[in-house]
Amino acid sequence: MLYAQVHLTLPAWVHEAVDTDRSYPGDGAKVALAISLSRHNIEAHSGGPFGAAVFDAADRIIAVGVNRVLPHSCSLAHAETMAYMLAQQRTQRARLNEDADGQRIGPITLATSSQPCCQCYGATVWAGIDRLLIGARSEDVEQLTEFDEGPLPADWVGELERRGIAVVRDLHRDDARAVLRAYGELGGARY
Repeated sequence: MLYAQVHLTLPAWVHEAVDTDRSYPGDGAKVALAISLSRHNIEAHSGGPFGAAVFDAADRIIAVGVNRVLPHSCSLAHAETMAYMLAQQRTQRARLNEDADGQRIGPITLATSSQPCCQCYGATVWAGIDRLLIGARSEDVEQLTEFDEGPLPADWVGELERRGIAVVRDLHRDDARAVLRAYGELGGARY
């Protein structure tokens, strides 16, 4: 029998760890939330050391995501893709920065604890994101954990910016690296 549906969920602790009633003004606050999600995820043993959040133009959370690859046996369940899928479901828009008539809305921002891997980079191109905020770099991920971030275009930032996606890197990088280091010291990809 073929499976006819996919069911992916965030861990239950997310509901207690995220305050959806507040706004997150400033780039630093948004990335700090993504890093906090990544830290909670490894402390709860509910996935890998990655967190992400999608924000609307009023700095409010549309959706969050954490890495759920091993708990769901799904290589697509990265923090960024989880956040994108949940935001798309909540807004009922495949492109988050366009309304039903194709008119631009936003800006829509993704904050992520670590630079998107090759898979999440591609998803970012199509998800309708206007701003990408990043904590740790891919070299941090590969140096401190067992993860292979995959190939990206040599000028990946330029490619995103040519598509209208502003990129801000190294926000709370040391904090993001600390989470990656803690995960690596636990023995890597066990959950």
